[in-house]
Amino acid sequence: MPDTLAEAFEARRERLLAVAHRLLGSHADAEDAVQEAWLRLARQDAAAIENLDGWLTTVVGRISLDVLRSRKSRPESPYDEIVVAVDDASEHVARADSVGLALLVVLESLGPAERLAFVLHDLFAVPFEELGRILGKSAGATKMLASRARRKVRAADRPPAGPSQREVVEAFLRAAHDGDFEGLLRVLDPEVQLTVDTPGGVVVVLGATKVAAGAQFGAAAGGSTVLVGGLPGVVAWRPDGSPLSVVAFVVADGRVTRIAAVADPARLASMGLPKPS
Repeated sequence: MPDTLAEAFEARRERLLAVAHRLLGSHADAEDAVQEAWLRLARQDAAAIENLDGWLTTVVGRISLDVLRSRKSRPESPYDEIVVAVDDASEHVARADSVGLALLVVLESLGPAERLAFVLHDLFAVPFEELGRILGKSAGATKMLASRARRKVRAADRPPAGPSQREVVEAFLRAAHDGDFEGLLRVLDPEVQLTVDTPGGVVVVLGATKVAAGAQFGAAAGGSTVLVGGLPGVVAWRPDGSPLSVVAFVVADGRVTRIAAVADPARLASMGLPKPS
């Protein structure tokens, strides 16, 4: 029986990984969630499980929900598996401003319950009754959560107005380089969040005034233009050719809403950064 159960689980692993990855946005976290689901299954009486697909989806959903909620209470580095690529002017900037990126950003902005309701129902056709059991809510309340999330996602389909993401980032970098505090405030969202991955851990700064006051991106302004996971960013280099920092920006409605930076040499060395030309 254990071998049969293991085979049944392996036949469903790919779909479970797809569910967890859409929920968590991280291959590593998705692998962990699916492995935890297997450990829980191995402790169950398989004969008592009527619908293995539903049972496993529910378990992966609950594990992922716990992970999403824990992220809200403790900062984590956003760079576990981000691809950094050379920014090839128009083609890549257009891609960075595309609906695909907008969708990624809006999914990250959804609350844990909204994200789970939207992803599991709209992308994986999990019934609202089952979602309600995962979330501890009624099917009606869960349907409202999914509907609210769907409206936010649909809003991301509208083409952005005003300056491009890259233009906003360049304005921020110029202001930071020139020490133009007022210029920084003009391009920062009032509730902007800055996270910096340092050797001592992740530092979080909230609010435009604090971010502008502490902006130290002069070196980055002279660095290499890159795309960080599809987002506009820069890599700064030391004179010896080693990386100093990677900075990525999220832009919405013509303002920077999030800045994520890596200044930890060990993390930078593992990112496979493109060398400056």
